[in-house]
Amino acid sequence: MTPTELIAQKVRKNIIWSIYHAKSGHPGGSLSCSDIMTILFHKVMSAPRTKNRLSEDSFILSKGHAAPTLYAAAATKGLLTTAELKTLRSINSPLQGHPDVKHLPWVDVSTGSLGQGFSVAVGIAKGLQLKNSSNRVFTLLGDGELQEGQVWEAAMFSGHHGLSQLTAIVDYNKLQSDASNSEICNLEPLMDKWQSFGWQVINIDGHDHQQLLAALLADNASSQPKVLIAHTIKGKGIDFMENMPLWHGSVTLSEQQYIDAMTSLGCSSTELEEYQNV
Repeated sequence: MTPTELIAQKVRKNIIWSIYHAKSGHPGGSLSCSDIMTILFHKVMSAPRTKNRLSEDSFILSKGHAAPTLYAAAATKGLLTTAELKTLRSINSPLQGHPDVKHLPWVDVSTGSLGQGFSVAVGIAKGLQLKNSSNRVFTLLGDGELQEGQVWEAAMFSGHHGLSQLTAIVDYNKLQSDASNSEICNLEPLMDKWQSFGWQVINIDGHDHQQLLAALLADNASSQPKVLIAHTIKGKGIDFMENMPLWHGSVTLSEQQYIDAMTSLGCSSTELEEYQNV
């Protein structure tokens, strides 16, 4: 494995660790976007200039229910400890089921209601444009989230105003809470839709680190905002979770499921013991 692939695998282990102890959470969509967040946080976003900041650039997790990935990735940047990840969704813990700026100083925006995080990202990008700032805005959306009307209002606004500082990434795992996107509300032709709103569209494998890095660093065409349609696998890395809507969210992992999941992610008996001793 490459260094970033090892980090992404650690992120996935941290996700399962935290959701197991919370007895609740969204493993499927958290696992599918682990590679995306790993490359963003470790290879693309600018270094922070002040303590307790993830980056000088902005990151908005519009699919707020994937907070376990945000926390797990933050732990690989030294912003959280493994012990803190164990408190996911606990009363009085800063690590709630959706990101909360009141308790986490390195989080840019509190998110939860789907579609709204993207709209805030667009507003931040417009503000940066007005200030002639070179800072960038990255936002991660779920594919089911694209069924929200305000997503397309924000997309239309961004294309019209040429918000070239803005990069959106769609975690296109093609499943949502009850079934496939195509059964609930088909998104295709997805590339054509974004292009029609004036966006530069890049179609990639959302688990291929080289493709992710190249797409995220690619110059925006003229003044267009950029969107990555990242094809991913829901529950990526855990054989009994992959491509199963059952593991979207509101699930409780049994001890055996936890062990099986961690083993599927390459966790050795020694590493499992290290987690248990936290």
